[in-house]
Amino acid sequence: MVRGDVVPAWRQRWQGWALRGLGFLLLLLAFAFAAFRAPDRPLQSLVVRWAAPPSQFLELRMGAFTQLTHVRDEGPGTDPLPLLLIHGTSDSLHTWDAWTRELSKTRRVIRVDLPGFGLTGPAASGDYRIDAYVGFVKALLDQMGVRRAVLVGNSLGGEVAWMTAARHPQHVAGLVLLDPSGLPFEPEAVPAGFQASLFAPTAWLSRFLLPRPTVRASVEAVFGDPNRVDAALVDRYFEITLREGNRAALRERMLTFLEEVRTPIYREAWLSVRAPVLLLWGARDRLIPPRTAQQYLDLRPASAPTTELRLLPGLGHVPQLEGPAESLAAARPFIEQLK
Repeated sequence: MVRGDVVPAWRQRWQGWALRGLGFLLLLLAFAFAAFRAPDRPLQSLVVRWAAPPSQFLELRMGAFTQLTHVRDEGPGTDPLPLLLIHGTSDSLHTWDAWTRELSKTRRVIRVDLPGFGLTGPAASGDYRIDAYVGFVKALLDQMGVRRAVLVGNSLGGEVAWMTAARHPQHVAGLVLLDPSGLPFEPEAVPAGFQASLFAPTAWLSRFLLPRPTVRASVEAVFGDPNRVDAALVDRYFEITLREGNRAALRERMLTFLEEVRTPIYREAWLSVRAPVLLLWGARDRLIPPRTAQQYLDLRPASAPTTELRLLPGLGHVPQLEGPAESLAAARPFIEQLK
């Protein structure tokens, strides 16, 4: 029995451990803030390096909102069937640099930073649902005077592309989908940055801290061969992630994604797509493994136009970035036969 102010020995030990643990945690946080502190950067501070010509910023009208939008429009303006290239989660229009260098020699190529990412930054509406992204694409095509286009999308961009084809078929002449999201999938590996955005404490910390090793690990996770990730690529992802509001937007998009995967909208939407489709899949994709492609083939109605699948040996989740020559060679014959 304990009397008065006598403290049991076990409690004294526990309090000592707790104080030492708290002290260690505070020391660790202090070190993290000193080593990895990375505050948001205003858009203007990133423009010189990441938005040189032919970049432009459109004030895109979307109902009651105006979305400042980073766009590049290259190649012959007389092309009757432009290409719209759409990147994935936490990426930017720069992921299509190599594709654009080749395609723009003969084709009009439009690429854009989606709301929440790149230099476009947070969605003016605060809405990160797929239908909001579809509305964004429709508004972009309308404002740029494009009646019909070939939509090319990777990951989230692939999902936005085929959902746009489902909602606005008159605007889509064909789809090139590189490792698209949308239908259910079981990841084998998830980038550290995505995981951190879903856990509230690390999501809060990530608004102030951004360790370059975490950025590198996240990029390596989506490559088939991590040795292909170089310092310049990590630097690009690091700096553009710091665009004011992007880190908070990533968490909102990821939480929205978790809600959307519980709904049945995607199966019905995919069944309604009537545009020709080419599926390109990195054979080493660990985020959306290539076995996922079979769902897209199995659900395609017999009455729909041709759907082709090409596996890309050695490549991961971002074939246009990791293996631009191989992935474009696989896509180009399909693109050129579209009318």
